[in-house]
Amino acid sequence: MASNLVCKIHPMVLFSIIDSYERRNEDAKRVIGTLLGSYEKGIVEVSNCFAVPHNESEDEVAVDIDYARSMYELHKKVNSSEMIVGWYSTGSEVSVHSVLIHEYYSREAKHPIHLTVDTVMRGGKMNLKAFVSTAIGVPGKTTGTMFTPASVDITSYDPEQTGVEVLQQGKYKPKRQVSIQSDLIKVESACTKLRQMLQQVLEYVDNVLAGKVQADTTVGRFLLDLVSSVPKIDPEEFENMLNSNMKDLLMVVYLANLTRTQLLLNEKINSIPA
Repeated sequence: MASNLVCKIHPMVLFSIIDSYERRNEDAKRVIGTLLGSYEKGIVEVSNCFAVPHNESEDEVAVDIDYARSMYELHKKVNSSEMIVGWYSTGSEVSVHSVLIHEYYSREAKHPIHLTVDTVMRGGKMNLKAFVSTAIGVPGKTTGTMFTPASVDITSYDPEQTGVEVLQQGKYKPKRQVSIQSDLIKVESACTKLRQMLQQVLEYVDNVLAGKVQADTTVGRFLLDLVSSVPKIDPEEFENMLNSNMKDLLMVVYLANLTRTQLLLNEKINSIPA
């Protein structure tokens, strides 16, 4: 039985979890941490997190609660809108000790989620699973906790998406290094990618009209929304607007380079002994 709750994870959360796993102690089998974000109408959006020190053995588990609370108070000073929405742990399964840890977060959040991140990369993929707890048992007698799976989606802000696209370029390079491109090169790359996508759309439409490909109503709705969203503008007016914006961009780049050169000259002059 699955929960109706939807958990949306931002890329920065995954990077932080992987970083905490790589920095763990040699004897630690997994790492845990607090998830921060927002909750609204059955959707939990996890936008931040931090690791929490803990000791774990086969018989017991100890979590540094004071550290977790102090870190949360520091995060609130930076972003007061983020609240505790659950906790994470590395690994692919829910352990026995997860129930004890989840009880603590149940006191910090109303409906906390438990996110598991498979850092072992089984099958060449980092699997993500989210769970919510449900109390089971007979009232007044033996009770327990059941973890119910919830849906997991990856979402991102525009700056995060840009950063992820830059990082993805590193997997095609032997040294896994990526250099930041200039603004003009980014504009050129974006235009080239947009042109390729438009070419694919035109080929698909031509194939549908020619009867080579069966029409898809879902794709048709997306294309209709795309065409409707394009503003109707005169070609000459559009060209003038584009040229004007390009001139503004070149002016900003020129002023930025000029300012950088001026700062370098001032540093060189100040470093000369009197």
